[in-house]
Amino acid sequence: MNTYNQKILNKYHVVFLAQSVMIGTGLLSLPQKLSPLGYSQTFFPFIMGIIASFTLWPMIWLCSKFPNENLFRINEILLGKWFGKCLNILFVLQFVVFTAGIITDYMNLIESTALPEQTITIPVLLILLLLLYIVKGGIKSVANFCILTFFITLILVFFTRWAIEKGDISHFLPIFNFTGHEFFDALKNGYFSLLGYELIMFYFPFIINQKKAYKHAFIGIWISILLYFVATAVSVMYFSEWQLENVKFSILNLFKAGEFSFIERIDIFGMTLWIFHILCAISGYVWCAKQGMESLISKNAKYYLVILSIIIFFIVNMPFSQEFQKKLFLGSNYAGYAIIVSPIFLSLVYVIRKKKVQQ
Repeated sequence: MNTYNQKILNKYHVVFLAQSVMIGTGLLSLPQKLSPLGYSQTFFPFIMGIIASFTLWPMIWLCSKFPNENLFRINEILLGKWFGKCLNILFVLQFVVFTAGIITDYMNLIESTALPEQTITIPVLLILLLLLYIVKGGIKSVANFCILTFFITLILVFFTRWAIEKGDISHFLPIFNFTGHEFFDALKNGYFSLLGYELIMFYFPFIINQKKAYKHAFIGIWISILLYFVATAVSVMYFSEWQLENVKFSILNLFKAGEFSFIERIDIFGMTLWIFHILCAISGYVWCAKQGMESLISKNAKYYLVILSIIIFFIVNMPFSQEFQKKLFLGSNYAGYAIIVSPIFLSLVYVIRKKKVQQ
């Protein structure tokens, strides 16, 4: 059993936890989310990376003031026991719903391409069983899986070569020909793809070299930003503006440009490998949700993972309309934005109540 006094995450763990948890299904649909910018979306990931780098700093600063506590405990210290616990309940709910949203997106992709005539019940159960296996080993197990995922799925970058060859480089010009409204619309929808780096506030107590946590998480974020840049740049070259706006999982469609005599559909191969990214994202969020349940009930129990998995399963298979599901998952995404900016507010509370908190 891990305790906060056990520093078990080295710099590589921090780098790839920040990097791999961010990917999920967000990268697959990133060009569509940035479609308000048209062909000018190519360099937009760098803007999102700058914003992520700035918002990461207050997270690390706040955690450095409580080096042996996660954000759940920090909320209780700074905001009071009861208000902090109420906020922690909302955090746990956000993690659970956000996880269900990632799985639902991936299941919709599978249903529309590989398994159009089968139900998603068995695939969801298999994903949740793998999730339990990964998260049961603790945050170090999650981090090791993130490292493995990065090197296994890096080959997918190679499959964009045919799209580059068939693309039109003139699509890159002109640049920055968008309005302020289009910019904020793309930022609002596209930044969902970066959610995940904020989880450092929950595994910070386990980091060995906490003084360099910002540097290592910064590296992880910008590895993802470079991958996002490659994805958007190749998409802009290969697709028309109509396709950027209307093709949801356009990244997988890039793989269809490839040709191998021994693989009939490369996009199916890419979609299969993408399960590693899905497991990275959901394992990080479910581990944090488990930590939240432990903070609420003040007891470390293995069956929390089973409870969380059952709840996620029912959310994914809930008998509600797709419109309701879409609103629910969109709400969890916006709640993720709230978690990202919460350290700014908590830092102000810490400065105001510094003497009392130290006592």
